[in-house]
Parts: sequence; structure tokens; C-alpha cells
Amino acid sequence: MEFDIGYLVQQMPALRAGFLLTIQISAIAMVLSVLIGLFGASMRVMRVPVLSQVFAAYVEFIRNTPLLVQLFFVFFGLPAIGLTLSLFWSGVLALTLWAGAFQTENVRGGLAAVAPGLREAARALGLTRGQYLRKIGLPLAVRTGLPSMLNTCVSLVKNSAYVSAIGLRDLAGVAFDRIASDFRAFEMLAVLLVGYLVLVLSLSAAVRVIEHHLQRPFRA
Repeated sequence: MEFDIGYLVQQMPALRAGFLLTIQISAIAMVLSVLIGLFGASMRVMRVPVLSQVFAAYVEFIRNTPLLVQLFFVFFGLPAIGLTLSLFWSGVLALTLWAGAFQTENVRGGLAAVAPGLREAARALGLTRGQYLRKIGLPLAVRTGLPSMLNTCVSLVKNSAYVSAIGLRDLAGVAFDRIASDFRAFEMLAVLLVGYLVLVLSLSAAVRVIEHHLQRPFRA
């Protein structure tokens, strides 16, 4: 079977829609997971009663269970307790919870890398722990932990292909559907590889720009 360019041209509208859906799901999950990471790491570092233990248990649960099972639990399991979500929001929620656990640890690692002298100086100036986190700790933690946060975002983009397992027609969902109906596996899998490569390289380039901007005040 030869590579059929004409077939890909015919399928381009559906593939484009799936590609845009993948971007949309990944972008929303990235933003929400970073917010979870900032809040969760703050709660754990500040050792807030109950919330610190809740986030510690959440991180352990997510990190030690498969993402695909988590996705199935959100889409098939939650309706059993009266919480029914659409295909789109089931995928977003599962990816957000998965990435949020890793972002919590990424930010917590960044906070741990902040020089103790800065915490002591903040305390000497009369800053509360909340003020220290907002004005000193978290900005420095994000700058330090940006590479690991990027790795999590890249993994999120690649793992977004799992949402096709619940019937969502993202890029992977459209490709697998065409493989099942038209048996054009080579063309569709090639599109998948190129599509996710473009997404990951674009994300990496964007983060390098952000990292360059954040490092500017610290360069000689």
C-alpha cells in the first residue's frame, strides 16, 4: 500500500478539527494543572492542617495509578454518584488532575530550592508566610522549576491522546476512527506523529521564550 497524499487531503478538515480540539483540551488542562500545582505546593509547604494531608494523598494517588484508569473513572465512574460530565470536560478533568499532581511536586521542589536566607529575610521584614509565598517563594520556585513544569506539560500534550479512548474526537480519535473505517494506518499514524511533534516543539519554543524573559533580571 502506497502513501496516499490525496487521501490525507480529503481527511484534512476532520484532522484539523481534531488537532484544534487537542490544543484546546491541552491548553485548558495545562492552565488548571499549574493553578493546582501552585496552590497544592503552597498548602504542603505551609503545612496547612487538613489541606496539606489532602494534597499529599492526592499526589500519591495520582502518581501511583494509571492515567487511563483515572480517565475511565471520571467518565464512567462519576455518573454512578450523580456527577455526569461531557466527553470534553471528562477529558479535561482527568488530564488536569493527572498533571496537577505532578505540578504540585514540581513547584514544591522549586520552593525547596529557594535559599533559606530569603525566608529568614522575609520573616525579619515582618512578611507573613502567605506574603512570602506570593512575593518571593512562588516566583522563584516557578523560575527554578520551569524545566520540570515544561516536562509535565509536554507529557500532558502527549497523554491527551488517551481521551480518544472515551470517544472524544481529538487528533488521535479522528485518526483511529479513520484507521478502523478506511484501513489507512500508515497515513493516519504519520499524521499523528507529525501533529504531536509540532505541538510539543511549539510548546518547548514558547517556554524557552518565557524562561529567557524570567532569567533576564538575573543575568549580568
